[in-house]
Amino acid sequence: MADEDSLEALRAKRLAELEAQYGGQAEGGGGNREAEAESRRRREEMKNAMLAQILDQNARARLSSIAVVKPEKASMVENILIQMAQSGQIPGKVDEAQLVSLLEKISQQTQKPTTVKFERRRVDSDDD
Repeated sequence: MADEDSLEALRAKRLAELEAQYGGQAEGGGGNREAEAESRRRREEMKNAMLAQILDQNARARLSSIAVVKPEKASMVENILIQMAQSGQIPGKVDEAQLVSLLEKISQQTQKPTTVKFERRRVDSDDD
């Protein structure tokens, strides 16, 4: 039950920050690079804090190693995990085995069919 309370607190905090961020951009014009960098940094910190609550150490290490090789895929998995936690689909901490099964499901859904196409060389013969 403590996890649910902490998730609710994170949701409320995130909602307040989003309201402050979008409200500030409407008033200020949103052209300030420093403010954008600060908001980007805060979002990244919040994302990392939520992932620390969702994932155990081994799963976090695996996700970090995936981020080195495929940053887009790691970002997609992080967003999926956060959405699942916010909607209450994750009851406790996700361990490495659960993360691997989630990665396999995502890989199956995003897998592109491999096709091999051979082009044979056409030899121009000068038999005219």
